[in-house]
Amino acid sequence: MTTICVDVMGADKEPEVLLDGVAQALADDADLSVLVAGAADVVEPFCASHDRARALVTTEVITMSEHPAQAVRAKKDASIVRAAAAVHAGEADGLFSAGSTGAVLTAATFGVGRIKGIKRPALSLPFPGISGKPTVFLDMGANADVKPDVMVQFAHMGRAYSRAILGVEDPRVGLLCNGSEDTKGSEMALAYHAALEKGNCGFAGNAEGTDLLAGTFDVIVADGFTGNVALKSIEGTGKFVIKRLKAAMGESLTNKIGMALLAKSLKSLAAEMSGDEYGGAILLGLRAPVVKGHGATSAQAVRMGTLAAARAARAGLSEKIAAACDLS
Repeated sequence: MTTICVDVMGADKEPEVLLDGVAQALADDADLSVLVAGAADVVEPFCASHDRARALVTTEVITMSEHPAQAVRAKKDASIVRAAAAVHAGEADGLFSAGSTGAVLTAATFGVGRIKGIKRPALSLPFPGISGKPTVFLDMGANADVKPDVMVQFAHMGRAYSRAILGVEDPRVGLLCNGSEDTKGSEMALAYHAALEKGNCGFAGNAEGTDLLAGTFDVIVADGFTGNVALKSIEGTGKFVIKRLKAAMGESLTNKIGMALLAKSLKSLAAEMSGDEYGGAILLGLRAPVVKGHGATSAQAVRMGTLAAARAARAGLSEKIAAACDLS
């Protein structure tokens, strides 16, 4: 039985939305048990009415507006802090939370703990590809500035994820840059390129922004600053396109009929772009899988995020990352 701790507090949505997703995950996976972290009046009734669910009662919540590091230090009984501690203590095999990104990163890094030798954990998400092949992208914002040796670790971690979760035998790694030529990029990008070439990490050259959704590479790495800008640009473009299509729908009867015919496909595309298929981003480099969902999450995303954490735990993802980085 695989146990995932789910933090149901601190998200933009009400805890009931997250509990609905937990219930769906339990229904989907007979070998899953869940440790539900949150206020007593929220988690105890749910766990009393669901098999394979146990309550982790907490008395504090870290909100989106609080300073992450300060809140994690001050609120020892916050749901995300206690959830990370439960994973560290072996009470759960992984963690899902849709709370404050900074709080999840801080609590997980210090609570769950990094794999020995990993310098910086990285946020990663498989992007859908035009070719039908997803691309593992990291770092999406956990580390604004990283040194070249850390970028090499990112490449190894991304390859381990691609192998273990997506089944890619020999993942090809690209470095997100402003051109495909080896000579392109800032001084730091050139230093990253040189380190990746020597890193024995499947490096196949520079990737441009257009490669993120093309399926050209199996893994694309970037520092967290660049990665987060790229992520938000893609999200913004997706919202713009959907909004314009909805506006166009009302312009004529023909448009309305066309949009009605495309509605199912557009809904599927929106779900792909939102990351709901994977439940959120996974924090690679920790001793156990930690999946970070959107603050404005949905029951479907919580369901998929909980299942994704269980799948990563069963695949031995953390152990494979340690082995890939020769740090076991």
